[in-house]
Formats: sequence, structure tokens, C-alpha cells
Amino acid sequence: MSDAFKGLRLYNTLTRTKTDFVPIDALNVRMYVCGPTVYDFAHIGNARPVIVFDVLFRLLRHVYGQAHVTYVRNITDVDDKINARALRDFGGEIAAGKLSLNEAIRRVTEKTADQFHRDVATLGCLEPTVEPRATEFVEPRADGKADMITLIQSLIKRAHAYVAAGEVLFDTASMPDYGQLSKRNLDEQQAGARIAVDAHKKNPGDFVLWKLSSQEEPGWESPWGRGRPGWHIECSAMSAAYLGEVFDIHGGGLDLIFPHHENEIAQSRCAHGTDVMANIWMHNGFLQVEGQKMSKSLGNFYSIHDLLETETFGGRSWPGEVLRLAMLMTHYREPIDFSVRKLEEAENTLRKWKRAADLAPAAGDLPTKVVEALSDDLATYAAFQHLTLLANEAAEFDGKGENPAAASLKAALLFLGFDVGAAKVDEAAVNKAIARRLELIAAKNWAEADRIRDDLLAQGVQLKDGKDPATGERLTTWEVKR
Repeated sequence: MSDAFKGLRLYNTLTRTKTDFVPIDALNVRMYVCGPTVYDFAHIGNARPVIVFDVLFRLLRHVYGQAHVTYVRNITDVDDKINARALRDFGGEIAAGKLSLNEAIRRVTEKTADQFHRDVATLGCLEPTVEPRATEFVEPRADGKADMITLIQSLIKRAHAYVAAGEVLFDTASMPDYGQLSKRNLDEQQAGARIAVDAHKKNPGDFVLWKLSSQEEPGWESPWGRGRPGWHIECSAMSAAYLGEVFDIHGGGLDLIFPHHENEIAQSRCAHGTDVMANIWMHNGFLQVEGQKMSKSLGNFYSIHDLLETETFGGRSWPGEVLRLAMLMTHYREPIDFSVRKLEEAENTLRKWKRAADLAPAAGDLPTKVVEALSDDLATYAAFQHLTLLANEAAEFDGKGENPAAASLKAALLFLGFDVGAAKVDEAAVNKAIARRLELIAAKNWAEADRIRDDLLAQGVQLKDGKDPATGERLTTWEVKR
């Protein structure tokens, strides 16, 4: 753990309080964030949680060591909207027998998932540790990892689910404290429910775990007939597969609190018999565009790709790092008004920071004040205030030799995911640090070895561990990252 670390506090939606973060296992810190449903290009609202939780991922790696943090962000590639998009785009080929529906769905999801990956990389986001696809976790797996059908079977066995009208439904009345996350109780849900529409349900709030598929819809064989999973069960299975029955942090947008996250909690807790699914639930606020809700009907609906590659917003395209900074200038829990003015402000601020950072040939130590600000529930605004102070100090520096403020600023920008050019590094010093790290690994001093790796990464030097193909000995190479 970093010596500069003074304590991490995060706001927990479950308790509505800011609390000290204490991982279940400091050597295995686990976070799950709901990823995109890949029926179309991700819109700018989808970018906010990706950027926010990328910052948290970076902070957790700094505090606990890169090797001790697992970040899972899923891909939802089974969904009725995806089915509709496949029929829209490939309906003629499907009708002509040239393409099956499943093949058409794969084409849709591969294209949009690939574009999503390119977009978020341009936004400066690291890849998650694991990125499971929902379709890979429907049926029981050869590796024994959690799957949707087995989870549903467990819920039926524990009397938390039932079969009705060809569907498997979760019985919300079977869970006395259902609704803790959203603070909604069953009476409130029943009061506004249209019972006649769902007459086969025991309770109006019961939700689908499994539904039957027609021949025109994708499906998997199950004990309840050929069908497909409900939306919520997907994340319960994928999180359990890689993070276990209970893990540290679950994140996503505010719009997911109900019903998605509430129902994830119900499924996971009742299937596993646990008191919680995740200890801390974090949610980023809503996004508006120029003061209005983003909507295709209002003509203000923008994909990340639109903003990066076209001139549809403000008459120009925008660099990914400008979009990133604009998103982070507002605290993640607050609503954000995404505007041309905000992007221009972010661009000017970033230009000033980079000009000052360029006064140092290489990155210095990551500023403690930046880490402390982020450790207070990702207080990015406070962190950015310190970056501006460093930029001013760097610009006024008239001493001889290194410019310490500029070097610290460069380290902070690299840490936060901004491109400040290829770092100039002392190769001999890097090789000496790598040799020392290998000694520490041999001595099983993982914490100090991780610290060296993270210090090098803050300077723009990324290590890659492997094995010598001839001798089988551990081999570490490095490269300078932009």
C-alpha cells in the first residue's frame, strides 16, 4: 500500500453515507461496473461511468497495487434491442436464408463493441481487468464459473423464484428487505402497478429471470424451455463468476439504481444466501446536454463517436482528453450539463496544464494532495485545483535545474489518464529499478515490488512481465507510454 495513502472514503448509495473503504481482502480488491448494451454506438451519457470508474480503478491500483485490483466491466450482448437492430440491419439476408438471426446478432454486437473499445480508449480509459460478454454466461460452463441458468435454478430451489406462463419470475415477496438500495417498498410498487397486464405474476413487482424465445428470437435450451435470460440476472452471474458472491464495489449510473441494481441485489443475495452483494454501491449523476435531457427527438443525442470524429457538436470534433476532463470537472455524483462552453473551458485548462508540464523533461512523484483529494470520494475538482496551483508554480519557476512543480504536474496528468507526451526517462535508472523489483519478487515482498512498478508507471514507464522462452526465467520488459 502506498505510503502517501491516508484513507479512502466513498459515498455508499446503499447507506446514503460517506464511509471509510475497507476492502474484504486488501490483496484482492474487487469492483464491478455495468458496461454497455451493444445494440448501437455508446452515447455521451454512457461515457460518464466509464470515465468515473476508470479514475477509481487508477486510484485503487495506486493504493493497493496493480496486481491486487480486479475491475470487471461487462458487455451486454443479449437484449431485445439488439434483436431488433439485427432484424433491421440484416432482415433481408435473414429472410433469404443467407444469415441466421444469431449470426446477425453477432455482427451487430461485434461492430458496436469494437467501436465502444476504440471510443473509450480515446477517452484515456484503461482496459478493465476482465470484460465478460453476457452470452458466454447463460449456460453452465466447463470452468465451473457462475452462470445464469444455475443461478435461476438456485433461486427456484430456495423458493425465491417460480415458473408462470412460460416465464421464470423472481418472487419479490420472498425477500423481506427487498428495496433497500432504492428505498422503495413493495407496497409502493404495487400501488402503481398494472396488475391486469401481468396477471400471471404473484406480485406486480416480480421480475423476469427467464423468458421463452420464439423461433425468430435467439435462445438457449434450459429446464424451462428454449429461451433467454432477463436483463438483471446477467450481471449477477458475471460478477459472481469473477468476483465471488460478495465483493467490494459495484458501480454504474444513477438510472440503474432501480430496477437493475435493486434486482441484481435481490437475485444475488437470495441465490447465495448472503447479507449483501457488494459492500459499497456507487452511482454517477445524470447528464444533460446544453441544459436539456438528451433525446433523439430534441436532436441533441450524441454518441461518443460523433463527438470524437464529426462536427455535430459546436461545429467541430473534440479530442478525447478534452471530453474526459469536461466529464471530471463536475463531481461524479452531481448532475452534469454537457455543453460547448464546458468543453472549451476544459480545452483551455488542459492547454495550460500541458504547457506547464512540458517544462519538465520527465514526470516526478505523484503529488500527495492529488491522491488525498481523490481519496475523498473522488473529489476531482479539488484535485484539479491543485493541478492549477502546480501549473502556476511551474510557470513561475526561475531556479536552475529541474522544475519540481512541472514534474509533479506531469506525474499527476499521467496518473489521471491525460496525454502529456512521451516521457523522457533515464534508461539506466529504469533498468536498476527493474532489477530491484525482481529481487523483491524473489523475496515475495509483493507490496514493495508493486510500489516500484506503480512509481515507474507514474513516470510513463509501463512494465510487462513474461518468461524467457529459452530459460523459463522471469523476464521484465518496459516501454514508454504516451
